[in-house]
Amino acid sequence: MSGLGLVLHPTRDVTEVVGIIERWATRHRKTLIVREEDQHRVPSCVEPVPASEVATRADALISIGGDGTMLGALRSAIRDPKPVLGVHLGHLGFLVEIEPPELPDALSRLLSRDFTIESHACLACDVCGDDVVAFNDIALVRQPGSGFVSVTLAIDGQQYGYYRSDAVVVSTPIGSTAYSYAAGGPLISPAADSVVITPSAPMAGISRSVVLSPDEKIRLELQPNSSPVVVEMDGLVFRDAATEGTVDITYRRNAGLVVRFDPLRYQERNQLKMTLLDLPFLPEQLRELLPEELRRRTQQELNPPC
Repeated sequence: MSGLGLVLHPTRDVTEVVGIIERWATRHRKTLIVREEDQHRVPSCVEPVPASEVATRADALISIGGDGTMLGALRSAIRDPKPVLGVHLGHLGFLVEIEPPELPDALSRLLSRDFTIESHACLACDVCGDDVVAFNDIALVRQPGSGFVSVTLAIDGQQYGYYRSDAVVVSTPIGSTAYSYAAGGPLISPAADSVVITPSAPMAGISRSVVLSPDEKIRLELQPNSSPVVVEMDGLVFRDAATEGTVDITYRRNAGLVVRFDPLRYQERNQLKMTLLDLPFLPEQLRELLPEELRRRTQQELNPPC
C-alpha cells in the first residue's frame, strides 16, 4: 500500500490521531491524502485532492470518527470499494474497531495485509430519479407538525399494503442497530442477507417490521394525502419536503470493505454495547452493579487509556 486516504469527522478534533498517522507514514514513506475541504485540519505534508478522488487514489481509507464518519468513507468508495479502517472517536460506534493508542500497530498490520475483510451490503436507491446509496438505512420522515408519512409498499411490482406513520425506515443488517432499532425493529445478524422495513409510530396500515429477501425489489410511493416528507440517507438529509414521487430500493452485496484485525473481540465489544443500550439503566449505573474485575475490564473496553 503506497497511499492512504484520510476521512475526518466533520467537527471533532482529529489532531492527535492525524499526528499519529502522519508520523507513521513518514517513517514508512507512505503518501497521505485528504479532501481539499479538510486541508486546514491536517499537516502540510498531507496532499489535498478533490473529494471525488480520495477513494480512487488511495489503496485504503482511514476513517477517523464514529459510525457516521465510517459510513461516509464507505459511501465515498462505492464505485471502487477500498479497505476502510475505522479509528474510534465517537461515543458508541458499532462499525469502528481501533482506538487511537492501537493505531501504530494497526497501520503496520494494514501495510503487511495482516487483516481480514468484512464485506458490507448497501441499499442502492433511486429517489425520484436521483441515485443514492445507504449502508445503514434510508428513511422517509414526516416534517414536524405536518401530519403523517403516507406511502404504499410494492415488492417486485406487487402491491403489499401501505404505511401511515411518523417515518418508514428501510435498513440493511448493520443498519438494524440504528434508526430501525429505535423504531422497534429487530436486530439482524451482520452475517445475514436481508432488508428490514420498519414503521415508526404507525397510525394505520402495516404496523410491524417486514423482513425481506435481498433479491426482492422494493418500491415506496408517496400518496397524495401524505405530509411533506424528508428523505434521509444514513441519517443525512438527501431531500427535504418532498410531496410526490417514488423510492426504488435494491440490495447490493459486497459494496463496502471494512478492515477487521480481531473479529471475535469486535463481536464481543458490540455485544457489550448492545447490552448497555437495551437495559433501563444508564451505563454508569449498570457498571456499578458488576463485580469489580468485570467492572474494570468493561471500563477499559469503553474508555481505553490514552
